[in-house]
Amino acid sequence: MTTSPRASAPDVVVVGGGVGSLVAARELALAGRRVVLLEAGDRLGGEVLRLEVAGLVLDGGAESFATRAGTVASLLGELGLAADVVAPEPLGAWVQEADGDAFPLPSTGLLGVPGRLDDPGVVAVLGAAGAERALLDLTLPREVGADARTLGELVRARLGDAVVDRLVGPVVTGVHSVSPDDLDLDVVAPGVRAGLLREGSLSGAVLALRALAPAGTAVQGLRGGNWRLVTALADELDRLGVDVRTGSPVASLDAGGVVAGGERIDAGRVVLGVGARAAHGVLGRPLPASGLITLATIVVDDPRLDAAPRGTGVLVAPGTEGVRAKALTHATAKWAWLAADAGGRHVLRLSYDSPVVDASTPDDELRATALADASTLLGVPLDAGRVDGTARVTWDAPLRGQEARPTVPEGVARVGGAVAGRGLAAVVAQARATASGLLAEP
Repeated sequence: MTTSPRASAPDVVVVGGGVGSLVAARELALAGRRVVLLEAGDRLGGEVLRLEVAGLVLDGGAESFATRAGTVASLLGELGLAADVVAPEPLGAWVQEADGDAFPLPSTGLLGVPGRLDDPGVVAVLGAAGAERALLDLTLPREVGADARTLGELVRARLGDAVVDRLVGPVVTGVHSVSPDDLDLDVVAPGVRAGLLREGSLSGAVLALRALAPAGTAVQGLRGGNWRLVTALADELDRLGVDVRTGSPVASLDAGGVVAGGERIDAGRVVLGVGARAAHGVLGRPLPASGLITLATIVVDDPRLDAAPRGTGVLVAPGTEGVRAKALTHATAKWAWLAADAGGRHVLRLSYDSPVVDASTPDDELRATALADASTLLGVPLDAGRVDGTARVTWDAPLRGQEARPTVPEGVARVGGAVAGRGLAAVVAQARATASGLLAEP
């Protein structure tokens, strides 16, 4: 093993090339720090990636971002992409329940938690008994549920089981691939606990947090696809002189540097920006078992979908018979720019957890499964002869418990979804805060 000369040692080594790592590296480089970024794979962006299907350029990962605090939109503005920030079509999403019922998802909520308990849509979904139980949120002492560990525990304490089972469960499972009863409250919904104590009710806290987002929508996207954020960040790092090395897996690290490609790279600080499972490997620990999340994308030419029969997509309640997908996004109904690019064709994105779909599932089987699920969820029997193209993308499912937060050597900072929580808004905010903290050190 060779060692980089101390005279040329960077100020910071960033391990990993996901969005959190790219944002942190940019912040540090803007402040004049010398940065080396090491990515094990052959591309940057992590779960934000470019995908081509049937001649269309699409997102292979996240195709929207939360608008809270304007975090992502602000970054896009700094990167010269403000004019391309767009809102989805105001069609709303649907929920497919385990009993076969399907209904539009009530608006004015956060992860399915309703903000207006008297909304007719909320009452209709919950039923009379469920709606009456939810209203207790307005009279319960504010301390009830304030010490909850998970999102599910909080919602059950404040609003009752029906809200979790019929609203929060389908949304959270579709977005995070984890039951709300297993999802850390402070990671997935920062500010909700404090909002409950401040407002006196969970529904009031949700309304207060929603008020912080731009009017009209809880999510936005980027014309052309969110993958353009990665391209813009990579160009910015190049302009700032960041030494970006793909195909550079890190074998080990400590607070003073890393070993990559048989070379020891000393640095003033180390930032670890890989997923939880990869972090175990870098730290020299046994790799924990991890499931897979699979995204199946279908491009289909069927004019019966022009009416967007289920809005921008469908979230599927766990246990729904006859449907293996956990969620479907009707991407061309959601994004006007994509509908224009598609020229009358429709882009459907269906997500699956293992073992329902895993690495051993043949492409032909996944294609048939996705087409059958889409037919059921959209209420339109789709013909395989009208499919122009399909694609699959996979990534590791989130780990749970202590394995999800492996202990790193003292002095090593962490960024990325493994610590910030899923979603670009959370990842960008946490990466910027971490970089700011590093820059403030003497």
